[in-house]
Amino acid sequence: MASITVVVKHQGQKYEVEVDPDTTGEVFKFQLYSLTGVEPERQKVLLKGVLKDDTVMSTLGLKPNQNIMMLGTPSKDGKDLVRPSEPIKFVEDMTEAEAAKQEGALPAGLSNLGNTCYLNSTLQTLRAIPELQTALSTYEPPSRQATGTLPQLDLTRQLRDTYKSMSETQNAYVPHTFLASLRDLYPQFAERSRTSGGFAQQDAEEAWSQILSQVRQKLRVKDASDATSDTSFIEKYMSGEFTSELVCDEAAAREGGESAVTSKDTFLKLNCHIDGATNHLRDGIANGLAEGLEKRSEVLGRDAQYTKTSKISRLPKYLTVHFVRFFWKRETQKKAKIMRKVTFPHELDVVEFCDDKLKKALIPVRDKVREVRKEEEDVERARKRRKRNGDDDVPEASNSKKDTKKDDKKETKKEAGTSADGDVEMTETYKTDAEIDAERAAQVLAMKKELNALIDPDLAKDDGANQSGLYELRGVVTHQGASADSGHYTAYVKKTAPVDAKTGKRKEEDGKWWWFNDDKVSEVTADKIDGLAGGGESHSALILLYRAIPLPTAEGTME
Repeated sequence: MASITVVVKHQGQKYEVEVDPDTTGEVFKFQLYSLTGVEPERQKVLLKGVLKDDTVMSTLGLKPNQNIMMLGTPSKDGKDLVRPSEPIKFVEDMTEAEAAKQEGALPAGLSNLGNTCYLNSTLQTLRAIPELQTALSTYEPPSRQATGTLPQLDLTRQLRDTYKSMSETQNAYVPHTFLASLRDLYPQFAERSRTSGGFAQQDAEEAWSQILSQVRQKLRVKDASDATSDTSFIEKYMSGEFTSELVCDEAAAREGGESAVTSKDTFLKLNCHIDGATNHLRDGIANGLAEGLEKRSEVLGRDAQYTKTSKISRLPKYLTVHFVRFFWKRETQKKAKIMRKVTFPHELDVVEFCDDKLKKALIPVRDKVREVRKEEEDVERARKRRKRNGDDDVPEASNSKKDTKKDDKKETKKEAGTSADGDVEMTETYKTDAEIDAERAAQVLAMKKELNALIDPDLAKDDGANQSGLYELRGVVTHQGASADSGHYTAYVKKTAPVDAKTGKRKEEDGKWWWFNDDKVSEVTADKIDGLAGGGESHSALILLYRAIPLPTAEGTME
């Protein structure tokens, strides 16, 4: 079929375009892109409605020199190409350390040195905390004269060196020196197996706790509210606070004048206690916040049962949750495992576990976060709908009246003009997709600014605290087997989005995870995480690492 020449009008300019009737609307848009610089996805070609990408041009009944209107403006990213400021370097020419830092590089695994999977999974999950990486990079151990310990055996220094070495390779790293330091400090990790003669399997949660204990003592960071002082890294980013109340269960004690005892306690993890009624993480956390104990009552003059109820009065930026799956079984003289299935969310809301003061600060922010998310989802849904049903968004040339969707009400508007005989006539103008998107983006930006203004002033000063009560899952330590002294540990860590080399900002995450199985590293989808709830001897979550969701700045941008 012979080509047809049509005239396309765009921003006061006319372009003659040869149309091959056998091609589609997508090809036609690329022709217009070469003439106007407007990207195809930003074009709105008015031709019996809005031209779709899959429309065959021969079905439109085009006539020679037919006038066609096109709306749209080039994106701001459409800048002229410039020569790179630095010469391009190919992966083949990079050092191992340079290649390991490239986008898409495989993170380093850790070699198993004989039942050390408990340690490997712990190290991989803690490595998911970027603030820890930054703080460790400047850490220097105190001298031997000050501590009586060789700097080479300083566990925090070994953690620094281990992570640095792992960042410079895509191969498995052998953590010999870290393991030697750990066993020197805590001889329990050097115990031998009663059966094989090699080193015994250990509990990953115990390794996690002991490593944090050492880092808590050694690693310090600047206090955000007072630049002249510093504080423990763990206290700032990973430590929460309970406000607890201890009450005697017996009415006689209370009637005799015994009052409740209130105390404040620091915690480094929330325990998820598992019993026959525990089905979800929330149930286990609630179980862990109420405990019974026996102590002497001075009013009763004897031992009595007490209940200690705890509420959270400070939430750290990074929250550790421990599934209490292991218990000492006297018959076998081993730590047996509770196999029960307990589900956990990718986003955790802990507001209900907080005291009234903290709840009052968190609830407005949490609710606004959800409102902003809903608005963003609605905007994205409307954008996809317009792209899918573009010709329904703009009235046809006949200006016939028809219903439009709620999302598209702002697509057209009437403007008054004056005809030659003085009568007022109405003309119809159109808004492009870009203009609609810009309006809605401005609305979302305003909502994000409102969200920032809702953050409690005291919480805003504490950059190591959670300011919304919402957490996103970043890491999971899993255990496979029937007891803590056997089986196998692995780690899952959510992939971090790479940094855009042009803007310096992080791109969007793809939602996938890294699975660290000692020296083997593979990429898995999020549904794999949902299968770690337990219910048998297969891999089940033992430790969860949550991070406070990011909140917008005063300018409404995300850091």
